[in-house]
Amino acid sequence: MRCVIVDDSRRFLNAARGLLVREGVTVVGTATSTAEATDLVEHLRPDVVLVDIDLGGESGFELITRLRASGTSAPMILISSHAEQDYADLIAASPAIGFVAKTSLSAGAIRRLLTNG
Repeated sequence: MRCVIVDDSRRFLNAARGLLVREGVTVVGTATSTAEATDLVEHLRPDVVLVDIDLGGESGFELITRLRASGTSAPMILISSHAEQDYADLIAASPAIGFVAKTSLSAGAIRRLLTNG
């Protein structure tokens, strides 16, 4: 599974990359902004995109909406340090296939969402 991770925290990106690589996920790229993410996803064509809901001054919801509108077919999963219920309505209305809390991020959690949507 080829994955792009989008988060405004380089520290989290490094930790998530290390964790997922150890669990057999190929992290093909990481991005800290919506512009960088858009470029990476377009050029790398990952199998899945993990997107932080709060990208500093930018919105993960807006990013995934733009990615889908631009023709990205890769499944997108929203991630956050906040609880899912804080964003439940927005997640349900978004093109994301689901949500994973950052504390629960794992290859297994990603695969479950990819399988069950």
